[in-house]
Amino acid sequence: MDIGQIMDFLPHRYPFLLIDRVVEIERAKRIVAIKNVTINEPFFMGHFPGYPVMPGVLVVEAMAQAGCILLLSEIPNREDKLVLFTGIENAKFRRQVTPGDQLRLEVDVLSFRPRQGRMEGRAYLGDKLACEATLTCAMVPRSAKKAESSSDSGPAAGVPE
Repeated sequence: MDIGQIMDFLPHRYPFLLIDRVVEIERAKRIVAIKNVTINEPFFMGHFPGYPVMPGVLVVEAMAQAGCILLLSEIPNREDKLVLFTGIENAKFRRQVTPGDQLRLEVDVLSFRPRQGRMEGRAYLGDKLACEATLTCAMVPRSAKKAESSSDSGPAAGVPE
């Protein structure tokens, strides 16, 4: 998948779209995606001046976005759905990700039901493991009205109650 096809699947846009290409997909099982890390990423201005390091939470987010593409590829009405984080477990950060790096994101489905999923993600720099985590998510209806009400007094990040 190229960036146009990725944008058909994900609601994320600059500066939060963290997938540049999908290089492998095995339906309902596995995805491999690429994130090219460049110095002009907005987070590098403050993380850290003079020593730019990609925040670990954004590496995990990139893995989640890859997993989201994989799960949404199984849903016929994907334009009506959002995939939201419900949990991050056993996250380990093993290498710093810096400008010029290319992250290879590998995500395997552990379980998937129509409303929730569990995935194992790994991010590599070359053949070296940079990050790993178990991610859980919920599939919810995409609706502007729901998003407005959750920002007023609902749960953080729009996670269903």
